[in-house]
Amino acid sequence: MGLPALVMSVLALWRLDRGGMWRDEAVSFQVGRRSVPQIWLLLHEVDAVHGLYYLLMHAVLAVHPGEVVLRLPSVCAAAGSAALVAALGTRLVRPRVGLWAGLLYAVTPMAGHFAQEGRSYALVAAGATAATLLFVRAVRGGSWWPYGALLALTCWLHEFAVLLLLAHAVSLALARAGARVWRGWGCAATAVVLALVPMVLVSRRQAAQVAWLREPTAQTAGGLLRTFLGPTDAVYGVCLGLALVGLLGLVGRRGEPTCAGVGLPLAVVPPAVLMLVSQVSPLYVDRYVLYALSGAPLVVAAGADRVAVLAGRALARGAGAGRLGRWAGRAAWWPPSVALAGVLAVGVSVLHQLPLLQQDRDPGRRPDDLAAISRAAARAVRPGEPVLFVPAPLRNVALTYPGALRGARDVALVAGAAESGTLYGREAGVAELRRRLARLDRVWVVGDRRVLAGRWAPRAPVERAKVAVLWQEFAGREEAVRGGVTVRLYVRPVSARPRPPSAPPRPERW
Repeated sequence: MGLPALVMSVLALWRLDRGGMWRDEAVSFQVGRRSVPQIWLLLHEVDAVHGLYYLLMHAVLAVHPGEVVLRLPSVCAAAGSAALVAALGTRLVRPRVGLWAGLLYAVTPMAGHFAQEGRSYALVAAGATAATLLFVRAVRGGSWWPYGALLALTCWLHEFAVLLLLAHAVSLALARAGARVWRGWGCAATAVVLALVPMVLVSRRQAAQVAWLREPTAQTAGGLLRTFLGPTDAVYGVCLGLALVGLLGLVGRRGEPTCAGVGLPLAVVPPAVLMLVSQVSPLYVDRYVLYALSGAPLVVAAGADRVAVLAGRALARGAGAGRLGRWAGRAAWWPPSVALAGVLAVGVSVLHQLPLLQQDRDPGRRPDDLAAISRAAARAVRPGEPVLFVPAPLRNVALTYPGALRGARDVALVAGAAESGTLYGREAGVAELRRRLARLDRVWVVGDRRVLAGRWAPRAPVERAKVAVLWQEFAGREEAVRGGVTVRLYVRPVSARPRPPSAPPRPERW
């Protein structure tokens, strides 16, 4: 268990300081730095599903407010997940299976990606994997209350972890568990669901936060499978083949869970259920089911172990009773040579995927880089000049990196984010916003390029009013572009003839 945790820690710490946060991390950062009453006020309006994580980050960032410290809990959680996957493989099969499974988890690019994210998903994965280990112990005669308590806590970090209950139910069915085991699991599952009810009631009122999601497709499912097994063709092909071999041991002795019987439902059931539900009400994003990744290395490692045993036996039969035959017979079970061969194979996969791991540590691989945007804004905007954020969530730039726009006037802002109990502050209404802009001859805009170009229009009336006024009454001048965000100066024309009202181009999607 120590080696997988060490490898995961090294990969997670590699270029942990990327020099900037993207929008979701920035939310964790700026909310975590608020007081506890301010966080509590926010959770009544938005992001209740992340409330426990924000309180944790409040304590962490009190030590030192920085992006590295923000990501350290995820680093520790990812290392813990790798160790827990190794413990599962060891308990379900043998030590070498645990070693291989833990290393496979550690070198998977998806695990490394979220190990460097200042969000809750790596912690949820660690909690879910630990709950699965407690589940296996309980099936074999242990107590069910630690399993229920830990899973309930994990669900409060993110409510979609409750789908783990369905995966464990499938594992019990595959193990042909007895009535006593089913009763124990049923009591624990009921306690988890009841503990989660308050969270569900609050989060349902905040469902507008995920209104941007779309229905997953067959390509979405195929992409997730490739992400779990290996994004490169060579690694994906080998791991898929070994996983199929591992499924031969899906069902074992009655009442005894197998490695594939635990790993396959863990990897498949939560994503599949969430994708099916998302056909009616879109809720699926791959990070919501990161914890399901723990199941894939278990199945692959079980398949590798089966191949090693069969190869050893075949070699022993072919070599007869000679020295080679006796060595091969012993090698079929637990020789250091076979374990080392598996470790070397994982090392080869790391080298093969090294370019992907390097690219993932580039800030440009995230949806945006608020640090780069803030630097562009700092060079362009002078103290006292007016600034308009289009749409409002781009105010995250000023909230996360306040020095960049220190002294600038936020045209639309009515109340700050912390005191208003919102993520980005409260803005003026449409009429007041138009009056404020009418008094300006020039305004700096930190805006989404698609919105400013009319290729996409937000639903909020205030956001539409911002774009309409800019198109009707101002002309764009100098700008600095950082990814999908631009820092652009808009100037009111000096022409004596007023410009006729005009609307932005028809957007592709309203």
